[in-house]
Amino acid sequence: MAQVKTAKFTIIKDHICKMIESGEWVQHSKVPSENVLAEQFSVSRMTARRALQELTEQGLLVRSQGAGTFVATFKSQSSLLEIRNIADEIHDRGHQHHALQLELISVDVNNELAILLGVKESEKVYYSEVLHFENNEPIQLEQRYVNSTLVPEYLQQNFAQITPHEYLSSEAPLTEATNEVEAILANSETCLQLNIESSTPCLQVKRRTWSSKGVVSLAILTAPGNKYRLGSHLTF
Repeated sequence: MAQVKTAKFTIIKDHICKMIESGEWVQHSKVPSENVLAEQFSVSRMTARRALQELTEQGLLVRSQGAGTFVATFKSQSSLLEIRNIADEIHDRGHQHHALQLELISVDVNNELAILLGVKESEKVYYSEVLHFENNEPIQLEQRYVNSTLVPEYLQQNFAQITPHEYLSSEAPLTEATNEVEAILANSETCLQLNIESSTPCLQVKRRTWSSKGVVSLAILTAPGNKYRLGSHLTF
């Protein structure tokens, strides 16, 4: 019986996985380019590209236009099935939502942020900080970095009147998202903003969203663990 040959792009994927699992390539390490992998494994550039693309879709790698491909952050990911507007969540509970816009500026990016947003380190991105309230109680601090190329009028908005999620959904409709969820103890400034004690555990979600044109934003959502929870409903 003829032996089935392993597809060449699978061989490249296995090699990359082994390098990561062995610890030789740590998180944020730069992965060899398509050209280098094509030459190393004697395959076409298209085959190498497929291997990198599939590992990126699985969350093992992060691709940044103009910068290359990198090993993703090693975090347990929670698949939140529905990305909802926090104002809608609160209204659905029969409660009142309002928001306080704390910051809306243009900022420089560091290396990690450039990778996550798919921009060059020389570029600037937009940064917003919004505190959300439920029945006048602070419920979530939203810190968001936005790709200025994809959403050029972000700084002209008033996020006390419309949530960043609602605005971005209209300007760069969501096609994909990833979430990292962890329990943290917030810093003193965040504790003050959320009106909690420093010992209060918080739930923090780091969410990247894409549109058809690329990465739109990186949001860091911090909420008191005793006031907020994440849930999902699966139907098969």
